[in-house]
Amino acid sequence: MQKKFSIEVDCANCAAKVEAAVAQIPGVNSAAVSFMAQKLVIDAEEAEFARILKEVAKVGRRIDPDFAIDF
Repeated sequence: MQKKFSIEVDCANCAAKVEAAVAQIPGVNSAAVSFMAQKLVIDAEEAEFARILKEVAKVGRRIDPDFAIDF
């Protein structure tokens, strides 16, 4: 199941790093970040989203301290 989330990321390079890191989280089938739209699309099993979103927030803040996700 794909879900879209609004995010805040400061630069395109950070957005690419966040995309790669989110794609490596167990349970994530795919991830795509649009820096211009400030959107993150995650494809994963619906039952896994709560755990995955917590990991996304942690990973995102490690890459960009100002990273935020609206979930």
